[in-house]
Amino acid sequence: MSRLLNDMNPFITKSEIDKLIHELAENLNREYQGKEVIIICPLKGSILFVADLMRKLQFKVQLDFVHLTSPKNENVRILKDVSLNISNQHLLVAEEIIDAGRTLSFLKTRLLASHPASLKVVTLFDKPARRELPIKADYIGQTIDDRYVVGYGMDSEEVGRNYKNLYTYAN
Repeated sequence: MSRLLNDMNPFITKSEIDKLIHELAENLNREYQGKEVIIICPLKGSILFVADLMRKLQFKVQLDFVHLTSPKNENVRILKDVSLNISNQHLLVAEEIIDAGRTLSFLKTRLLASHPASLKVVTLFDKPARRELPIKADYIGQTIDDRYVVGYGMDSEEVGRNYKNLYTYAN
């Protein structure tokens, strides 16, 4: 683990991440005041973001998880689908980062097939330079340029998800 960190530079600190989450939560609290929302957490990367975000929300929430995989040049596959009844419910997909958009596009199509009352996407980080499909989040913490990041749920071959800061590879 330390070897990975030795090859990386700090990019965004935990305090900066906390501020972004606070601002997203304020917007969501205004949007969903008085409503009940099901937060959909795509595994594995979004778990830290969802945990921190949920603690700042002031409306009734339920939580469900999905686990999708989208290997390069292959179709998106569902490893774990939602378990709650999402029909006629307000859904909020919480992504730690939107990159190519293939998985999120698939997930939105899949969720919309269940006829939710509403479906919105919140992302902590948006990387539009890598977008393969025209998909946008409704709430964005911060747009970042095209760089490989590790930490705060994002990994390099399953290593680094637990880093509290976000790191990028050194040049």
